[in-house]
Amino acid sequence: MEKKKVLFISQEISPFLPKSEVSLTARSLAQGVQEGGKEIRAFMPRFGVINERRHQLHEVIRLSGMNLIIDDADHPLIIKVASISAARMQVYFIDNEEYFKRKNTVLDDKEIEHKDNDERSMFFCRGVLETVKKLGWQPDVIHCNGWMTSLMPIYIKELYKDDPHFANTKVVYNIYGDGFNNNWDPRLSEKLKFDGFSDDVVKDFEDPSFENITKAAAKYVDGLSVASEELSPELRNIFDNAKCEKLDYVAEEHQVKEVSEFLDKVIDAEVLI
Repeated sequence: MEKKKVLFISQEISPFLPKSEVSLTARSLAQGVQEGGKEIRAFMPRFGVINERRHQLHEVIRLSGMNLIIDDADHPLIIKVASISAARMQVYFIDNEEYFKRKNTVLDDKEIEHKDNDERSMFFCRGVLETVKKLGWQPDVIHCNGWMTSLMPIYIKELYKDDPHFANTKVVYNIYGDGFNNNWDPRLSEKLKFDGFSDDVVKDFEDPSFENITKAAAKYVDGLSVASEELSPELRNIFDNAKCEKLDYVAEEHQVKEVSEFLDKVIDAEVLI
């Protein structure tokens, strides 16, 4: 029987960035699901704070070279890769000078969120999908970790819905308690429309607060899971009211097994038309 294919995308993955709930969970799940018999690929942004020499990142020339247009501007897509030898897994990095060269992640040196985090999310999600196509690897499900991955559900379900490469790809969004405090650029809906999304889709992004972005993601996913033991009432309400397969918070020692079984359930579920 062919192995099920899981694409893990994450805002952070340990050990390339400091330990956090997102970086540790994404690493643990990707490694554990792979060890459990599934085929995986893992992607994260190549933030400038990542030490390329220490982690032995190198550019994958055959995957780099295309341009992505974000808000009517061309942005070169660079793909890098590194190995986590202890986990026997590779991590691909989405890179771009304008979006990811700065020596921090989602906050600047004054702990203020970058004003273009919305565009960075758009570039990351599209960059992952275009790279996976170049790899010729068709995921059965995409497992999203961290709010920088929150646009992936609409890309798969709307912009790439007629792409045969992703015809059967499901999406699971993993909700974490940590969000962003300042709303994304109020022009986000305009940028998404320029990207090719319909008016019906972009209206969900006219008030791009963290809660509203999460609510929009939950509207398009095939599965919703909870990664944090504590959620705000707003996030808990989004999870409780979601019309999809759901997995509530699971203690760390049981997380890999439960998530792997949940992914099977999502992959095998019939799509309701």
